[in-house]
Amino acid sequence: MVRMSADERREGVIRAAIAEFSQKGYYGTSTEAIAKRVGVSQPYLFRLFPGKKAIFAAASLRCVDDVCRVLGEAGEGFEGEEAVHAMARAYVRLIQEQPERLLMQMQTYTAVAAAEAEGDHEFGEAVRAGWMRLWETVYLPLGADDAETTVFLAYGMLINTLAAMGFPPGHRVWQAMYPSARVGEPADGQGN
Repeated sequence: MVRMSADERREGVIRAAIAEFSQKGYYGTSTEAIAKRVGVSQPYLFRLFPGKKAIFAAASLRCVDDVCRVLGEAGEGFEGEEAVHAMARAYVRLIQEQPERLLMQMQTYTAVAAAEAEGDHEFGEAVRAGWMRLWETVYLPLGADDAETTVFLAYGMLINTLAAMGFPPGHRVWQAMYPSARVGEPADGQGN
């Protein structure tokens, strides 16, 4: 049997945390469930992370990083409308193939609001910094245009909301989206 390094275990905890938190949120998820999913003890879990809040933050920021990476790769070499369509297709593909990423984003926004209401601004600051990385990721391919960046991200948030609510592909709520970003259509735009 091959022993995993602490970094590999930490990565496993982040993946397990995304799966658990995306379904049950911060308050509905126990560290015991995360530890069990990873196959480690709770004491070992807390050697990797100082507490539940740190695990949630790592999972949340990983999702932001994943979206930044996917959009950055998709937009590379494109500008303007071509970049819009390439990044939109890539994002739709991501949330179709890994719906837990979408749900984790939604849980993150709720957790930020709850933390801010309790006077804890540290988590919100980290998430806002992640959002700004996302902004910068799409800003240049969209011609360094604030309005285009805002519209693109607004469509993304609408896609998040509609998908999280469970509107099925083909439902009329999707009809006005960017044609290449309609949920349910083949992500490659080729019908494949």
